[in-house]
Amino acid sequence: MSALIVIIDDEEDLAELLEYNLSKEGFETVGFCNVLKVEQFLEEEEPDLLIVDRNLIYAEGAQFVKSLRSKGFNTPVIFLSAKDSKEDRLQGFEAGGDDYITKPFDMDDLIARVKAVLKRTKKQSNILKFKDILVNNESKQVFINDQEVSLTKLEINLLTEFIINKNIVLSRDYLWDKIWGSEYMSEKTLNIAVKRLRQKLGNSDYIVSVRSQGYKIC
Repeated sequence: MSALIVIIDDEEDLAELLEYNLSKEGFETVGFCNVLKVEQFLEEEEPDLLIVDRNLIYAEGAQFVKSLRSKGFNTPVIFLSAKDSKEDRLQGFEAGGDDYITKPFDMDDLIARVKAVLKRTKKQSNILKFKDILVNNESKQVFINDQEVSLTKLEINLLTEFIINKNIVLSRDYLWDKIWGSEYMSEKTLNIAVKRLRQKLGNSDYIVSVRSQGYKIC
């Protein structure tokens, strides 16, 4: 099972131990000792899992994850913390955690639970969320505030591409190739498609035009 796992823990020895053991299992890992650059990383990459300590410099782990969730980041999270009371665990789950492991912990148990979360969330990968928009690519349905919106297959593909690459400017050439499968499509065709998508989303300002570059959802 290949996956990119982000480890956020200010205990350097523990972070290195986690990276070493997860790498042995075939996972790619990236470590951060605080939260300062994590959000920027999430905007640029698509990790499969975050392992987050609760006691972090500059931010409390559960509050940080709660903030990420409010901004539309849906990356699965396992809390790894010395905070081990029932209340602490509930706070972790309420903040958006998918699992909660207390320190000290057994490495084999952690790896098993990492694999379980990855397996479970991979099955949910056909469900994409962005703010009040939900896209079910399995049933080909789109909902805004739980109300279904009728989109064409092309519009669903376009919206899906925007959400997967949220906060990233997608050039017209990229969209032409990815959605239409052609490098040679009139600019008018793309502009009309984006305009119609915006209208069906309730003239949402989520999809913005970036002059001379393309479009992004933010």
